Amino acid sequence: MWLEIDLYDPAGLALIRRSARTPISSCESLYGRRQFRPYFERQSVDYAIIDVAWNGILESLKIAAMADAYEVNVAPHNFNGHLGSLISAHMCAVAPNFKVMEIDIDDVTWKDDIVTVPPVIENGDLVLPKGPGWGADLNEEFVRAHPPKR
Repeated sequence: MWLEIDLYDPAGLALIRRSARTPISSCESLYGRRQFRPYFERQSVDYAIIDVAWNGILESLKIAAMADAYEVNVAPHNFNGHLGSLISAHMCAVAPNFKVMEIDIDDVTWKDDIVTVPPVIENGDLVLPKGPGWGADLNEEFVRAHPPKR
């Protein structure tokens, strides 16, 4: 689908993009609109990867809106567990230029137990939960039963 290159040089990445036949994605390590803007202005990426957990949902939506003005699609970087997946999915649900969301389905066996409502995937799509907020909370009882080891 794309070649992901995390390069802190928008001009260099633009050169790679112009030379490649494969679409280029990048930006998952960037923070805030000001860091993304040079990549959009230089047409450095086909897909901007936004880390919603780092940027927050409001700033992520602003980045997505800015990307849309440059006709760039967005894809959330998501390696943060179920709560991160649900937060990213809510951003995806309202971003008009959303392409695909990263999700890690192969993880520790207790991953579903750490939230009150684990994500549901049907036919390859993550279904937004119906509950308030993100649709799930941390399962505090489970967390207390498994304190971190020092």
